[in-house]
Parts: sequence; C-alpha cells; structure tokens
Amino acid sequence: MYVTYPYQLDSRGRTAVTANFDDHIRQMLEQLLLTRPGERVNRPDFGCGLADLVFEPNSTRLAAALEVTVVANVGQWLGDLIALRNVDIESQDEKLLVNLGYVVTATGEPGNATVTLAAPT
Repeated sequence: MYVTYPYQLDSRGRTAVTANFDDHIRQMLEQLLLTRPGERVNRPDFGCGLADLVFEPNSTRLAAALEVTVVANVGQWLGDLIALRNVDIESQDEKLLVNLGYVVTATGEPGNATVTLAAPT
C-alpha cells in the first residue's frame, strides 16, 4: 500500500493509495522532478525544480544541464530504490520531455517514466 501522488482522497474519504509498486515509483519520480528545491521545509535540497523551467528558453543546453540535475537528484533521493539506466531530455517546441529508464533494485525489473512539462496556455 503506497500513498498516491498527488495526494488525494478516495471515494470513502480516506487517503488514496496506488495499486502497485511500479506506479508508486513513477509517482515518486514525478514528485522529485517537479518539486522546487526549497519547497519542502524539512528537506530544502529535495527536488529538481522542473516547474521553474516552464518560462526558460527551450534549448539543448538547458536539456543537458537538466540531465545532470536529474541524475544527481534521483541518485541522492531514490538511489536505494532504483538505478537509472538512461535519462533522455528532449525539447519540443513549448514542451520539455523527460524520459527515464531505470531498474528497480529490489526486483531487477526494468521500468520507464516520462514527465512532460509544457508552458501553461
């Protein structure tokens, strides 16, 4: 039983949970990528701050810098659960796509997660 992200209540008014561990890992990756450093009171260095990049000029240089940030943060905060295999950050017009390939360390199962960040319309 894993608390779902973003936090929500189920139909009974209780904390909603995810169905499986794979969904939980994908949700934790999304939370890590979208949380701004300094946003969490007790963990001020948690997060990659992807949401702050919405209004930045989209370029390959930004994608390269973001790749370093993602690899470091995933290693620090989720390194005991997953081992990153590949990080592919692609800029498409107004969107930034972050594709992560990983292996769950407890089971050896491969997984993928994609987070898309787009400028608000």
